[in-house]
Amino acid sequence: MIDRSELPPELADFPAVAQVPVQWGDMDSFQHVNNTVYIRWFETSRVRYLEVSGLNPVMAATGCGPILASVNCNYRKQLRYPDTVLIGARMVKLGGTSMKVEHLVYSTEQGQIVADGESGVVYFDYANQRPIVIPEDVRKLIGQTEGREL
Repeated sequence: MIDRSELPPELADFPAVAQVPVQWGDMDSFQHVNNTVYIRWFETSRVRYLEVSGLNPVMAATGCGPILASVNCNYRKQLRYPDTVLIGARMVKLGGTSMKVEHLVYSTEQGQIVADGESGVVYFDYANQRPIVIPEDVRKLIGQTEGREL
């Protein structure tokens, strides 16, 4: 677990933060972390958000939950092994059936942001294979997690 008091100021407003060591195998032939690894880290932070928000039990009980619709990443600085990254996730928009999650990747070795991006997520009924309106109890949990209405 990450001690929130030790987070850099750039991550203070992110309710979910995952800490991940950069692996030697994350690097490509150019000796920096490959672009695809950042997308996996975004996923790790979204999963952390589900844990922090308490959405996992709701999803298990209903068979409904998020499904990734889109993702984008802005690569700001190269990243190399050895390092540890902190990946933040926060909800920035709730629509009828969709939501937008903002991500931030912070290098502890460099002491700065190395990437940021967004994930477009749809609330999905997995049994019926279709998007559904985000339920009020889910909106409430997200609002509590963010400390504000979306």
